[in-house]
Formats: sequence, C-alpha cells, structure tokens
Amino acid sequence: MAVPTAYSLIATDLDGTLLRGDDTLSDRSRAALARVARAGAQHLVVTGRPAPRVRPLLDDLGSTGLAVCGQGAQVYDAGADRMLWSVTLDRELAETALGKIEAEVGEVYAAVDQDGVDGLTLIEPGYLMPHPTLPAVRVERRGDLWDRPISKVLLRHPRLTDDALAAAARSVVGSLATVTMSGPGTVELQPCGVTKATGLALAAEHLGLSPERAVAFGDMPNDIPMFDWAARGVAMANAHLELKAVADEVTASNEDDGVAVVLERLFGGPGRPGRQRVAPDQYAPKTLSIEP
Repeated sequence: MAVPTAYSLIATDLDGTLLRGDDTLSDRSRAALARVARAGAQHLVVTGRPAPRVRPLLDDLGSTGLAVCGQGAQVYDAGADRMLWSVTLDRELAETALGKIEAEVGEVYAAVDQDGVDGLTLIEPGYLMPHPTLPAVRVERRGDLWDRPISKVLLRHPRLTDDALAAAARSVVGSLATVTMSGPGTVELQPCGVTKATGLALAAEHLGLSPERAVAFGDMPNDIPMFDWAARGVAMANAHLELKAVADEVTASNEDDGVAVVLERLFGGPGRPGRQRVAPDQYAPKTLSIEP
C-alpha cells in the first residue's frame, strides 16, 4: 500500500549527493528510491553530467522516465533514448568567454560536453577529469573542442581554487554564459540563463508536477536554483557552505546515505512510517532563480 506523503517529486543531484564517492549507489538508497516509486511519487535525476554519462546509471536503476542533465541544458527521455528538450552554448560566445577569463586569471584548461544523446566529453591538453571514471576523449588543441555543438564548457585552473575561479569568471563573462560550480575541480560555462531549475521546471511541467510538492537534494552551489524552485531543499553534510546557507535541512553525507535518511522519514522504511503531514510553510512556493 502506498504511504501517504506531502511530496510527489523527488529531485536528486548525483555526484556528492545520491552517489557515493566511488560512483556507486548503495543498497539503502536503492531501497529508498523503490519506496518512493511504490508511493506513486516521481524521482528525477538532476545533474551536471550530460545525458550520455547518465544513461548507464538510469539503465542500472531501470528508469525509463525523464532526467535533467547538463546543468539543466538537457531534459532526457530515458525510455525513448532521446532529448525531450535541449539548448546549446554558442561556440563563438564560449571562445570569447574563455578569452576574457584567461585575460583575468591566466591560462585555464578546458573541456566540453557535446550536445546530443551520443555526445562526447572532449578535453584539451592539461585538463584533468575530476571524475576519472567518466569517459573522455583528449584532443590535440583547443580548437578541436568546437567541432560539434556543445552544451557546456568545463574549466580548471592550475592554481586558483574553484571558488576563486568561479568568482573571477562571473566578474568578466557577463551575459555570454552562466557560470556554475558543480563539484571539486568543476567550474562550468553553460547557456546564459540556464540552470538546474530551468530544466527541472520543464521536466516537472511535462509530468504535471508542481514545485509546491517537490523536495530537492544537492551538495554544490549549482543546486541553489533548484532549491529556490522546490518547496524544500535538503543539503548533504558534505555540501558547500553556500548551499547549506539556503537549505531547509542538512542531512547526512552522501557516504552515509543522506538522501535515503530523509526519504525513509518521508516515505517509510524499516521502523520508519511515512509522514502524512508537513508544516504549512513547507508548501510555500519559491521564486525561480536564474543567474544573470
């Protein structure tokens, strides 16, 4: 029998949130997501990873629904293996933005995620993948990054911290692109105005779901727009301080199944009956936040 709950949409980031550090999903998290499904609620992956890098995980979960990928630039239909919606980053604007950033902070190393269900991740000389388990193709020169349409650019600096690089990029990029920080060693440029919230809002509208009954989980500043959109935002114990500052709740770390801890409370688990009521202010709609 489905457990009555206040939430019908569960939006989870992957890296540092639902997944453990070794890119695996624990048995406890799998069981919690299964209870979500039995309760009739919808689980949506909302990640910075492009669709081709998310597809194996969705296959493992047996998911045939939607996933929000590429920091919100892609809404992917796993069952049909097609993009329901996607937007690309203009490659000339991306090159211009890179030039402005390098004029400000010196040489950076770049990578791109190509658009499409079969798009590749291309990395230029010097760029190190923050997730070595994810496949990437090394190119000989930066110009090769622009051979096909792209959804985003990934940046690394040999000396600056992620926070410093992101701040410097925002100070010079302006309306050329949206700057996000999505994980250790991961500062990104994506189409201007596109965030996880824009992709999540599109997917939720397609499914007939509303932000008033949504709870979102994340760990990095790129999850802030998603928290603004959803009725409730839950940060992981390992989350960036900027995200914790706007979260409604902080759960355990991704290594300690923090997502499952909350889902067991909401949807039931071993010895944990699902809650049927939440405080009225948890239903208060939030304003969609889109970075300039």
